[in-house]
Amino acid sequence: MVNRTPVRPAAGGKKVPAKTPKPHESAARSAARITAAPTRAKLLSGGNPQIAKADGDAPVQAYIAAMPGWKRDVGRRIDALIERTVPGVHKAVKWNSPFYGIEGQGWFLSCHCFTNYVKVTFFRGTLLRPVPPGASKHKEVRYLDIHEDDAIDQEQFAAWVTQASQLPGERM
Repeated sequence: MVNRTPVRPAAGGKKVPAKTPKPHESAARSAARITAAPTRAKLLSGGNPQIAKADGDAPVQAYIAAMPGWKRDVGRRIDALIERTVPGVHKAVKWNSPFYGIEGQGWFLSCHCFTNYVKVTFFRGTLLRPVPPGASKHKEVRYLDIHEDDAIDQEQFAAWVTQASQLPGERM
């Protein structure tokens, strides 16, 4: 009897069996099983989710859903505060970080996961009152680091978001 298992060339010229459908699978279902992309986001250093660069709410929500542990709740609260404070805010994921801005005016804020905290970046932070506490090497940038047990002062955060959204944003 001749073996009729399909083969494909592998590295080094060896022939290996190609992936074939299981007897109980249709060809379409088998193709989906073989080519389906993983549904979980890869976590980079510090637990920062790797999400493809894209505009809109969906990639930001995917980023937040992929944030590990307690950071996911922080991400949800930050996102909700920004949406309530700036209705119609423009969102995107760039460089594995959610960005928030005003359409046509640029970005005013982003956030990023690190091992022990979530960093909120105000691109024109030195112009906010009071100035957010985290200093930066960049002249106008200021940070707010949120650790696991930190309470977010929602009133102050909303005031910063309001002020930041009214300033000329960063073009990236």
